[in-house]
Amino acid sequence: MTTLTATHPASPARAPGADPRLEPIRAKVLAGKRLSLDDGAVLYGTTDIWGVIALADFVRRRMHGDVAYYNINKHLNYSNVCALSCKFCEFYRKKGDDGAYTRDLDYIKDEAKKAVELGATEMHIVGGLNPYLPFEYYTDMLRAIHEVAPGLHLKAFTAVELVHLARIAKVYKRDDPQSGVRWVLQRLMEAGLGSLPGGGAEVFDDRIQKEAWKTKIGSDEWLDVHLVAHELGLNSNCTMLYGHIDGRRERLNHLEILRRSQDKALARLGYTGDPDGFVAEGITQTANITDPVITLSGENAKLPTPAMSSRGGYYQTIIPLPFFPDGSELEHLPGPTGLENLRTIAVARLMLDNFPHVKAFWIMQTLPMAQLMLEAGADDIDGTVVWYDITKVGGSSTHQEKSVTDLKRAIREAGFEPVERDTLYRRVVRDGKDWRVVD
Repeated sequence: MTTLTATHPASPARAPGADPRLEPIRAKVLAGKRLSLDDGAVLYGTTDIWGVIALADFVRRRMHGDVAYYNINKHLNYSNVCALSCKFCEFYRKKGDDGAYTRDLDYIKDEAKKAVELGATEMHIVGGLNPYLPFEYYTDMLRAIHEVAPGLHLKAFTAVELVHLARIAKVYKRDDPQSGVRWVLQRLMEAGLGSLPGGGAEVFDDRIQKEAWKTKIGSDEWLDVHLVAHELGLNSNCTMLYGHIDGRRERLNHLEILRRSQDKALARLGYTGDPDGFVAEGITQTANITDPVITLSGENAKLPTPAMSSRGGYYQTIIPLPFFPDGSELEHLPGPTGLENLRTIAVARLMLDNFPHVKAFWIMQTLPMAQLMLEAGADDIDGTVVWYDITKVGGSSTHQEKSVTDLKRAIREAGFEPVERDTLYRRVVRDGKDWRVVD
């Protein structure tokens, strides 16, 4: 664990006309105590949005000072052919559909070479659940990338994809899903897998799943995948796709499930917690987690580091993702507003007190909104990206790229110090095209 080098921000002052219901929440935030779901409901329901943002900004500055992270990365979508037909998804195609694609290894190696030329430290790899590809395609893909780009960190495959891989490898067991996922992850790690992205979480709720993505894995299996990954020493991210048929209480339950899962991961790393910290009752996904509440948002807290990987992995960051209805079966829905997006980032920072980072993913939030989110709890805006075929904001194309200059300028305009990071949040130092990480 390393002591945070963040500054000590002044306590957020109560502004004239502030909501008095925020006062007990403010006291908990200052003391580094876990907020309850009722506290979260106040944060979501109050008209004092600036009071909520001020509290979230206080926490992010206590944890990270004036630093805001970016990285140089390249996304690879290896196939958009998918066995699922989720109502919120515009990405998937069926075999033979116009626009359906599956990349061969030569294409993938060329993309990896391009990433190296761009100075990327990471390749982010996800795709559809293609029922026509053998398991060996995925291990061959990772090995092929490492062959031409050995320095790239490979952040690959969502929990949904990994369960699919266990099934096509014929190692999936309904009564013991973790064993098949462990087998898959071990072989992917041997081929070069470095960490997991956080996609596919959506919102952990049975009602929503049955209505919007009933054939996709549920929250229990998603959490099992990340639990096994953490046991094997892999770090992971997590997402929350909001603003469709979900409600705010369901989002808060989602955040509670994630922070209890993180409690378990941090306890494995040797953190001790607050046995009297708030734990929500009646949530089945967390009923078997007995670890104490562990927070990282208090004064003089310490963040986990990659050096702890011998003891296990953990969730690095939460990425709240707004739902875009265009082109999906749910396109009749309006999607969330900009103010709801800003509030949700702030709520995520305040509720997920044991997550080191909160990412404002500029691809889906837009870069101007990501700038505002840096003052509402976010400390990361992601990277250069180059290609992104999952969601297209405002009719944009799959070529969605920002230069390092763009990202650094956006961060500085927002009043923060831009710091390049690698996938594991180590600082990157560059000398021309050469780069190295600083632990």
